[in-house]
Amino acid sequence: MSHDIKFQTQQESDQTIVELETLIDHPREDFNIYPEERSSIFGDLTIEYTTPGYEGKQLNLTSLPDGASVGPALAQAEWVKCGAKMVIAVEKGAMFSRFIEEGADRKFKAIIVHTAGMAPRATRKVLRRLMDELGLPLSILTDSDPWGLSIAGVLIFGSAAAAHLRELTVPDAVYAGLYASDIERYNLPAMKFNKEDERRVKELIKDPRFQDEPWSRELKVFQKNQRKAELESMSKYGLSYFVNKFLPERLAELKES
Repeated sequence: MSHDIKFQTQQESDQTIVELETLIDHPREDFNIYPEERSSIFGDLTIEYTTPGYEGKQLNLTSLPDGASVGPALAQAEWVKCGAKMVIAVEKGAMFSRFIEEGADRKFKAIIVHTAGMAPRATRKVLRRLMDELGLPLSILTDSDPWGLSIAGVLIFGSAAAAHLRELTVPDAVYAGLYASDIERYNLPAMKFNKEDERRVKELIKDPRFQDEPWSRELKVFQKNQRKAELESMSKYGLSYFVNKFLPERLAELKES
């Protein structure tokens, strides 16, 4: 008797995995199913791998100039020594590279994490571990658009498909921008909303998780102005402006609020 399971589509298998996670209350990684990973991490953190065949091997995450890839092995590694005081998660790869070039890890004593858009699960697990095990606060930087706001929301509140897996959320993280209001505040190059942007804002305004500040305030700005901007738009003030001017001011504002 054959026990092979044949799926007609990727969506069908994905839904089956989600239902299995819910049923047994364990993430898919516990039964050796891993989603594609694509994010990176850089900063003064020494890890020790526990993956079979690599046990005992250590790596400081500043030793790789492009950052280390975040996958199952890194997500399961032990933290050996950490010189960082905070974590900065950034949506865009170009900004992640600029942060490394500008020495943002040293300037802010930070671990820099590239989420590659919507953060993969291993990345969310690493961020949660950095908070729980090392007590590092997390600030999230995304594009100034409804989708960037959603990316920050998934890190803090969790995704709809994995809302039951609390180890994939970082509830004490802070959404640091770019805000919708930053477009006008910094006179940034901006683009008009398309229909999908308009639809997403309407959905988020109705979402009970986004009723507090700064979510509610910034959604109202999006709805009123119908404009969006990328993190890279700050480069109008020079390539170093984001790290040397904007980010210190924003982190100081958040500390005071």
